[in-house]
Amino acid sequence: MEGDEDEQPPQEATAGPSGTPGPLASVPRVPSDEHQGLTDVDAFHLLLEMKLRRRRERPTLPHTVTELVAEDGSRVYVVGTAHFSDDSKRDVVKTIRAVQPDVVVVELCQYRVSMLKMDESTLLREAKEISLEKLQQAVRQNGVMSGLMQMLLLKVSAHITEQLGMAPGGEFREAFKEASKVPFCKFHLGDRPLPVTFKRAIAALSFWQKVKLAWGLCFLSDPISKDDVERCKQKDLLEQMMAEMIGEFPDLHRTIVSERDVYLTYMLRQAARRVELPRASDAEPRQCIPSVVVGVVGMGHVPGIEKNWSTDLNIQEVMAVPPPSISGRVSRLAVKAAVLGLMGYGLYWVGRRAAHLVLALPAVQNCFQRVATARPQK
Repeated sequence: MEGDEDEQPPQEATAGPSGTPGPLASVPRVPSDEHQGLTDVDAFHLLLEMKLRRRRERPTLPHTVTELVAEDGSRVYVVGTAHFSDDSKRDVVKTIRAVQPDVVVVELCQYRVSMLKMDESTLLREAKEISLEKLQQAVRQNGVMSGLMQMLLLKVSAHITEQLGMAPGGEFREAFKEASKVPFCKFHLGDRPLPVTFKRAIAALSFWQKVKLAWGLCFLSDPISKDDVERCKQKDLLEQMMAEMIGEFPDLHRTIVSERDVYLTYMLRQAARRVELPRASDAEPRQCIPSVVVGVVGMGHVPGIEKNWSTDLNIQEVMAVPPPSISGRVSRLAVKAAVLGLMGYGLYWVGRRAAHLVLALPAVQNCFQRVATARPQK
């Protein structure tokens, strides 16, 4: 029938020995006549052919890169980074330029995406300044306990920033800039939303565990050198410091590290889908090529991503926010009561001090003396 002839099954492009699509076999050639007007599809094919020519079949990549292969032949290059490292920035740039990816996925969520567009000096200032306004904003977004935990973790990051004079997330900003230079490259945020992580982390701790963890974060003051950071290339410095502090809290390690390994793996697998080339008309057969993805994550997440790559993932489980526990409700009430108590005491102290100052004024003293003199004697 005529309708059956129009429908044709998708045709997949052939791939090279490394899984990289063969550009000459899968992409229609565009005539080289400079004066010929190009259609949108022709322009797409021309840019794609240039991109695939630049993509090397066996690129020489940094030793911090782990290569993973999806079932459909798509390839994922996971760059393990230290969040405070110039070497990590160079590793990210070199990898993206070598493999010319279709998608770049970074270990950020929508709540931390602002660091991509801030310059280094602004980030340094923001990381060092932990104000009451920031605390109030964190509490409004995540609740009392999760907001306080977020500020304590920000203090850890600010401590490293102050010690090194280097703002975190430089590798993500480099990835963002390099992805914009690659034709048809998409940029994805691959980390679990920050409020979900904090709420699940708080729910995993008892009241006394929360107090103990907060105490350890408040009194963090060990000096850090740039050599310490580079020695931590096999395990990200920030995550290593957190692991040392939360080592006695296995449930907290599970929510902050292991569950995010699952989420990052899921997002990388979602990005590693075959790319369908555009068609000039519906009559043309569909052509698909394996995609190439670059993931930029902290070094501490790489083993978990490798472990989860070929397993079934329950993403709903790691995204569920448990209801607040009894200890959580009690701790929130205790924090609110303490804040209100401090505010009440502060108002009382200010009022009392102001009253003493007013009563000590000469004009007020003269007024009291006149009143006492004018009062009739019995």
